[in-house]
Amino acid sequence: MIEARKVTKSFGDVRAVDGIDAVIEEGGVYGLIGTNGAGKSTFLRMVAGILKPDEGEIRIDGAPVYENPPVKANLFYIPDEPYFLPNAKAVDMEKYYKAVYPQFDRERFQSMLEQFGLDRKRKVAGFSKGMKKQLAVIAGVCSGTQYLLCDETFDGLDPVMRQAIKKVFAGEMAERDLTPIIASHNLRELEDICDHVGLLHKGGILLSRDLYDMKADVHKLQCVLREDGPAMEEIVRGLKTVKQEQRGRLYTLTLKGNREEIEKTIAAAEPIFYEVVPLTLEEIFISETEVVGYDIQKLIF
Repeated sequence: MIEARKVTKSFGDVRAVDGIDAVIEEGGVYGLIGTNGAGKSTFLRMVAGILKPDEGEIRIDGAPVYENPPVKANLFYIPDEPYFLPNAKAVDMEKYYKAVYPQFDRERFQSMLEQFGLDRKRKVAGFSKGMKKQLAVIAGVCSGTQYLLCDETFDGLDPVMRQAIKKVFAGEMAERDLTPIIASHNLRELEDICDHVGLLHKGGILLSRDLYDMKADVHKLQCVLREDGPAMEEIVRGLKTVKQEQRGRLYTLTLKGNREEIEKTIAAAEPIFYEVVPLTLEEIFISETEVVGYDIQKLIF
């Protein structure tokens, strides 16, 4: 488990991270969402033990991470722009990672290079941005660490490759309880993989929720009412309405509360048509942030 308590980091007059409190449980995928400059990269570098917080502390499995090699040996950090040794080939990086991570699986590394179509004898400097990201992910997976810190890992990858990497993550989580922490500015990239998502804004975590709990508490309703029936405002008077839109006779509402209670209330009005449909991660966060007075469209997109 990763615990951050009142973590703050400034660079000159700029406070990049401002009093973050966060708990990241092992065995799930934690998505860290935020605009560029929100503090995602700084926070990940502190979790990796690269930067020391000005205030507060980050502990991994109960031990402080900064200047603690045994703790760092159990995590692998993939920055937005992965660094590789000058003039190194993939095979050279294989030797390097094996020296740093004793549990590094060289056979699997070679197998995954072939699977992803990467030439182990080609200089990494000649790889595209996407290929470098793939190489870094392969190295992280083969390092055998429990925690994998990914900064904009899916940026620069085509849709097929993004799905392939997500599939690798899912397999590692099932087999050995891998815990990926993925920072991104794009909600849609993380929608189908994250268990828990934190929204970082102006250096602090604005919202941190389990996706299952969020989906169980917020619902999207589409409904067409009878012309001689009650008005929508009257129907939902006893419900917690986050958002309501109308196009012609079609109403689309975002409601918070128990799904059965919502359906019972709507059905009692005998509409022509109604259905409760799944929300996207973006819609869930819009509903959550609007409650606390923020517009996520301005924060993320």
